[in-house]
Amino acid sequence: MPKPPSRRKKATSPASTDSTSAANSANEDISQQVDPSSATITVSAVEVTELSQEEQSDRLHLERRVERAFFEAGKALTELRDRRLYRSTHKTFEEYCRDRFGHSRQQSNYLIAAAGVYENLTTIGCQNVANENLTTNGSQILPTSERQVRPMTKLEPQEQQEVWLRAVELAGGKVPTGRIVKDVVQRIMERTQVPNTYQIGEVCQIIVKDSPELRGKGGCWAIVSAVNDFSCNVKMWDGEYAVGLQHLKSFNYLPQECQQIQVICDRINRVYSRGLEESVQRFLESLGRLNRAYLTDLEEKVLGLVELEIGV
Repeated sequence: MPKPPSRRKKATSPASTDSTSAANSANEDISQQVDPSSATITVSAVEVTELSQEEQSDRLHLERRVERAFFEAGKALTELRDRRLYRSTHKTFEEYCRDRFGHSRQQSNYLIAAAGVYENLTTIGCQNVANENLTTNGSQILPTSERQVRPMTKLEPQEQQEVWLRAVELAGGKVPTGRIVKDVVQRIMERTQVPNTYQIGEVCQIIVKDSPELRGKGGCWAIVSAVNDFSCNVKMWDGEYAVGLQHLKSFNYLPQECQQIQVICDRINRVYSRGLEESVQRFLESLGRLNRAYLTDLEEKVLGLVELEIGV
């Protein structure tokens, strides 16, 4: 009888044996895996070191510097403007601000006015009693940006203080946002609303009343160019401004006199915008303070000579 074919055993290399073993092991591991939804993730705790007393002091000092940044900028701009420290390189403060800081005179005026509000608020000590962990270190809650105080610049000092204290209260004892402050100001204005009776073209006198933005403009005439609810846009010898009603007083000029002042204003504006030397600017500023609706013969001649000189 023929012999049945012999069955050879297939040779297996150590490598294939290891591979098969590894695959089987992997299959076993997969079959024994726990449901991912019930898996536990272990996170190592990171120890947070407490600040030393010196570090706490440094932090407070740096936070104060950040908070006061816009105030310091406003105070510096005020001194630069009032002392005319820009005169060696620029003819006007507006040109200086644009070239040196990259912003308009209006932005500078915002900072100057905000610094005045900030300084006023520091006199009342807006005490914080709700939260001792504020960046102000619980001693005093004060504005940290210009936009927070911009809505208050047209208010009287006492009203500014009232608005800020109320805004801090609404913010839960924290530094309020500009929106909160604006809402509180609106309520104050509605409560004390006075009808705006000024008319376009009317000539008024500027009353400063501790307004940093109007500093140096006391007694100047201003021509109303737009009438708003609580303010007027006015045109003066050196540009246009938005002025609260409390800073205006009508000269009660006749319509013809108002037209004469408008003509004088236009002439001064054209000359002043050329940025002439200081002596000429001082002369133009003096015309901006006239409490009469006409120029004297001598004033007319000097202004005419200046216009002729620059080709206006």
